[in-house]
Amino acid sequence: LTNLVKRNSELESQMAKLIQICQQVEVNTAMHEAKLMEECDELMEIIRQRKQVIAVKIKETKVMKLRKLAQQVANCRQCLERSTVLINQAEHILKENDHARFLQTARNVAERVAMATASSQVLIPDINFNDAFENFALDFSREKKLLEGLDYLTAPNPPSVREELCTASHDTITVHWISEDEFSVSSYELQYTIFTGQANFISLYNSMDSWMIVPNIKQNHYTVHGLQSGTRYIFLVKAINQAGSRNSEPARLKTNSQPFKLDPKMAHKKLKLSNDGLQMEKDESSLKKSHTPERFSGTGCYGAAGNIFIDSGCHYWEVMVGSSTWYAIGIAYKSAPKNEWIGKNSSSWVFSRCNSNF
Repeated sequence: LTNLVKRNSELESQMAKLIQICQQVEVNTAMHEAKLMEECDELMEIIRQRKQVIAVKIKETKVMKLRKLAQQVANCRQCLERSTVLINQAEHILKENDHARFLQTARNVAERVAMATASSQVLIPDINFNDAFENFALDFSREKKLLEGLDYLTAPNPPSVREELCTASHDTITVHWISEDEFSVSSYELQYTIFTGQANFISLYNSMDSWMIVPNIKQNHYTVHGLQSGTRYIFLVKAINQAGSRNSEPARLKTNSQPFKLDPKMAHKKLKLSNDGLQMEKDESSLKKSHTPERFSGTGCYGAAGNIFIDSGCHYWEVMVGSSTWYAIGIAYKSAPKNEWIGKNSSSWVFSRCNSNF
């Protein structure tokens, strides 16, 4: 009976949630329908305004072309009148029977005809037959296709982190990703945090307090600086547009270890360092090495220090020791005494061997 009551309570809770979701669907649908009407009204208003603007341009072009054509008609009419007068005068002279008057009048008419034909614009005006308003087109095919493609916007699909393209240094990681909806994405958001274990990831995923966020990324890659060396991070990429956002699957990427070498300036004069600064051995004959005299000046203490100072993070080094039975390997504060064997006090921590004792 107890189990049935518990199950009944769970069913009632689920039903209440379903009813709440149904109500939310009704509210969201009404909101989207109102938004649809608003957007369509704005589009129609834009079309109406553009229609008025283009109609005004057509009328203005019509007036300008008709004005030019009217001037050409007037010029053509004047030329026609001049030509008609000359024709009438020539026909009248040809009917003259008095040879003296014919010669005198014909000479004047011939001069007038010669003057008229000397300039083609006198009898034939300059007419432009390309002013018929034919070099004009209204082509809205591209806009029609855009309107036919109108649809409601959805949140973009989750992007995918390309781990094989991601790169890392000791303090940076460059994250690359791809998106199937690249053209519908307005921006990306990169989120990252230190990964300490699977159980920890589940709690981190549900809480954004410990995540670092890089917003408004326009490209499909980003380089994060200032990371801890030798540390594993979780990265999430969020694709965003006006309809919402979706996260990628988490990607686990790790920074490289801090680059480390032995510093010849800090080494004892009886130690010989390799050219790459990764090996050392005793060198009794070498007395010309650059060194700091007060470093490891205790009796029988020959040592060398690293060339970097580290202030945070998790770091790992592997050290291979030869046949020596007396050595100390470890880390020390920058303020550790330079003339003492490391590991003797709280300013340093070492793994040491003294003959058979470790």
